[in-house]
Amino acid sequence: MKKLFVIIFALILGLNINSRADEGMWIPMLIEKNIVEMQKMGLKLSAEDIYSVNQSSLKDAIVIFGGGCTGEIISPEGLLLTNHHCGYGSIQKVSTEVNNYLSDGFWATNKAEEIPIDGLKVKFMVRMESVTKDVMNGMTSDLSEEEKKEIMSDNVKGVVEGATKNTHYDAIVESFYGGNEYYLIVYETFTDIRLAGTPPESIGKFGADTDNWMWPRHTGDFSMFRVYTDTDGKPAKYNENNIPLKPKHFLPVSIAGVEQGDFSMILGNPGGTQRYLSSFGVDLAVNESNMTIVKIREEKLRIMKEGMEADDGVRLQYASKYARTANYWKYFIGQTKGLKKLKVADRKRQEEADFTNWLNKNPTAGDKYGKALTMIEEAYEVLEQYNLQKWYLRESVFRGPEILLYANSLNKLNKMLADKEARPEDIRKQVERLQGGVEKRFKDYNQDIDRNMLASMMQMFNENVPIDQQPVYLLEISDKYKDDFNAYAEHVFEKSMFGSASKVSSFLENPKGKTLAKDPAFLLVRSFVDIYKKMQGEMKDAQKQLKEGEKLFIAGILKMQPDKNFYPDANFTMRLTYGTVNGYFPADAVYYEYYTTMDGIMQKEDPNNWEFIVPEKLKELYDAKDFGPYAMDAGMPVCFLTNHDITGGNSGSPVINGNGELVGLAFDGNWEAMSGDIAFEPELQRTINVDIRYVLFIIDKYAGATNLIDEMTIIKEKPEMKKTPANAPALDQASKE
Repeated sequence: MKKLFVIIFALILGLNINSRADEGMWIPMLIEKNIVEMQKMGLKLSAEDIYSVNQSSLKDAIVIFGGGCTGEIISPEGLLLTNHHCGYGSIQKVSTEVNNYLSDGFWATNKAEEIPIDGLKVKFMVRMESVTKDVMNGMTSDLSEEEKKEIMSDNVKGVVEGATKNTHYDAIVESFYGGNEYYLIVYETFTDIRLAGTPPESIGKFGADTDNWMWPRHTGDFSMFRVYTDTDGKPAKYNENNIPLKPKHFLPVSIAGVEQGDFSMILGNPGGTQRYLSSFGVDLAVNESNMTIVKIREEKLRIMKEGMEADDGVRLQYASKYARTANYWKYFIGQTKGLKKLKVADRKRQEEADFTNWLNKNPTAGDKYGKALTMIEEAYEVLEQYNLQKWYLRESVFRGPEILLYANSLNKLNKMLADKEARPEDIRKQVERLQGGVEKRFKDYNQDIDRNMLASMMQMFNENVPIDQQPVYLLEISDKYKDDFNAYAEHVFEKSMFGSASKVSSFLENPKGKTLAKDPAFLLVRSFVDIYKKMQGEMKDAQKQLKEGEKLFIAGILKMQPDKNFYPDANFTMRLTYGTVNGYFPADAVYYEYYTTMDGIMQKEDPNNWEFIVPEKLKELYDAKDFGPYAMDAGMPVCFLTNHDITGGNSGSPVINGNGELVGLAFDGNWEAMSGDIAFEPELQRTINVDIRYVLFIIDKYAGATNLIDEMTIIKEKPEMKKTPANAPALDQASKE
């Protein structure tokens, strides 16, 4: 009855609870094209408020966090918020069995207690600009592919150098729309990043693998860091004299809550989509690629889990590795189901038929774009022959046993030792660099797990990859050990130096080329590198043809619909997506409300399952209904849904209301729309967000870290009450209310 009441009530208010999700990962610099629609939906800001290079704007509060997530600045003192799973590796890095911050959480009561994270970086986008003409300068049709490549490389180098000369910035040039357009993105990178707070895993990872990609969700997926600068406000390495960042903009935090139909937007750095993928690409993903990845990762997870369950210390060592592997193991299962269920390949074939019909009716267009689909199809005919080999090399070798990757890291030293003209001082520097990495390499390493991983991955490669695409060395091993790869793995770990810190250190004290060249792990990995290079050579022409065909196809699609506002595929550059807060119907006669509460945490509690353990203090707060100012009428909110268009890399992105205030953090997509990276499903596509009220509740009531709350700007007023005109000047950093 409660759900029926919610649906009827929404309809009475005129809200479409199954309203069309807004497809699109839009370039912030060009958001002016969308701004009228956004304002009609409830945005109270101007395009200049969102992206500006001349004054403070929302984009100045957004960062690339680490190598694959998003974060946002939420205070004038550089306090940064991102997902718990984004900070997971950093938290694990500084955790020990004595101070297990993953298990117990961590809260700095003052800045002096914050923990520096070695190697962690965040990047602010300074500006973005179109450089297509500069990149394509000098490119003519009579040039060879190699000549074009060389000219383009020189042009890109010149653009980057021009943008960063006499600055401390770095920059990249990225292709958009399949290489039809190019944009320069300039970044400011900070390297003194410190952990300020994190909830325990039992909150930050509640539900773990079982709930991953699922709704309803009850995960407090957040962690907090702080960005530091030198005394002049410039990026600097860690120094105790560094000061908190004074940001150009930070996000005020709204505890007024969200309701069905509320406008919201997300700014972040989506990692990659394939919305222009052909039917041939979809068929290959469904029929072979995805489930090959799933099969290999399933075995890797089994091996890691076996070792982790046997020893709590090993569990801490492998927690981050396991989580990274599991995330996209489950993703590819869901994507395959979604692509099949929603008949995405058939839809792609229809789109391609429409494209062909347009070409047939427009001879000029046919002359220019007519070869696109044929080029793509012919390229896939070649690439399919090497597809299994490609994925087994990536997943079972180069992302498989750590001993192989580590052995390969000494290949440069191997070449130097074999080179009679190599300078001794260069060799010494290389050895010192390797010596400096030994401790880090073995900190989170378990030899038993890696030995089992080597045996299993080599067996899977040998059994599944065509024989003529396997290294001869592996075939010789298979013959010598009569397919007993466990016995072979025992031999490798007995004879190789790369499974032992002491053996590697001993070797580096007096490195000899002959010793390295005959190491069994080194011999094995180099045989795989050789077969990989051979595969790349055999696929080179087909890959080039596929790239050209896709570029031509996308250009044709844009030409076919000149009045449509197209967005480019995600490529880990800043994008904006907008929509509304919304529930959805995942199946016949089933409706999911747009929010969850702590009631669901208590309903899921299972003290015998680490994924669903509830901390005692959290239960005490729940029983006492001690929620502070963060509760809603239905109880203590935890998560909510929006119909935004996001993907990997958006993790940690801020969910922002119509006034530019933070209301949540994006952290997941929903299972029913896992095909979304290839085909957006408006009726099903949802983003799962942790409610900022739950974040503040945990910081305040659970952790007592009111020092962190005090530096934020807390907004209690509903967005509807604000009357900011659409042409208002850029946002100021809000004052506290």
